[in-house]
Amino acid sequence: MKIVSLFSGAGGFDLGFIKAEHKIIWANDIYHDAVETYRTNIGDHINEKNIFDVSLNEVPKCDLVIGGFPCQGFSVANTKRNIHDTRNLLYLEFLRILEGKKPKYFIAENVKGILNLSKGDVFKIIIKDFISVGYKVKFTILNAANFGVPQKRERVFILGTRDNIKNEPNFPEITHSENGNIVETKKWVSIGEALKNIPDPDKPNNLENHTYSKFKLKFNGYLGNRTIDYNKPAPTVTARGDEKGGVVVLHHPNNKRRMTARELATTQSFPLDYIFYGNRSSVYRQIGNAVPPLLAFNIAKSFKEIE
Repeated sequence: MKIVSLFSGAGGFDLGFIKAEHKIIWANDIYHDAVETYRTNIGDHINEKNIFDVSLNEVPKCDLVIGGFPCQGFSVANTKRNIHDTRNLLYLEFLRILEGKKPKYFIAENVKGILNLSKGDVFKIIIKDFISVGYKVKFTILNAANFGVPQKRERVFILGTRDNIKNEPNFPEITHSENGNIVETKKWVSIGEALKNIPDPDKPNNLENHTYSKFKLKFNGYLGNRTIDYNKPAPTVTARGDEKGGVVVLHHPNNKRRMTARELATTQSFPLDYIFYGNRSSVYRQIGNAVPPLLAFNIAKSFKEIE
């Protein structure tokens, strides 16, 4: 399928669709470092521009629009979230492009917190809006760990099929489960297993982005301050942090330091040769904002099957 990617970030969502042999023909993001990361690894078809300034004429015709509209306003991690947060309105730009280009399908990603904002009223409005521009809509929560990503990361995915299209894609069947005791599934991939062959960052090595925040470790059970179990998937990778780039960066499973940017990218299922642009704080943020490519690949296969 020919795909337009909105809010593309560092390219995790797009990479999964490319691996499933779809073609990204146009992409857009406003964050310079993420755009440079995208260009370095994926291609020059990304445009660095505020989506409010993107005209419909700039966006090519396509079969599918994908994107995770910015979620800071929706996230349960944001204690100041509310219905009036301007970032919550960025989905309207996604909607504008859908209505203007009328692709066969769309898929949008967001945090679980979107379901509960204003007691669920905001999500009901979003779904109603997608339906109003001519789409049959369904949604689900997918846990990245259930698709081989070494991380327990739950996100909402909204899938739309244009009203006059009969063939509707389905959400992917899980490939992994906690103990591997569900039929035709493997056991969750642990963070220890995922990182076991990555060299010690304090010793000579040739890996890019393989440095880590020196922000002091804490063990109080809160996000970024949790003991990591070597034998389980990591907790959710987030994009939050301060100017030092390390407040909520996950501990390494040895629990003696925080993860390097490269290790965090592996936790998100990015390949080792995927190079991130910018300082370490920026790279941590890009990684935390991304859709895990392996999860995206499994979603993309569902679209491949209906072509």
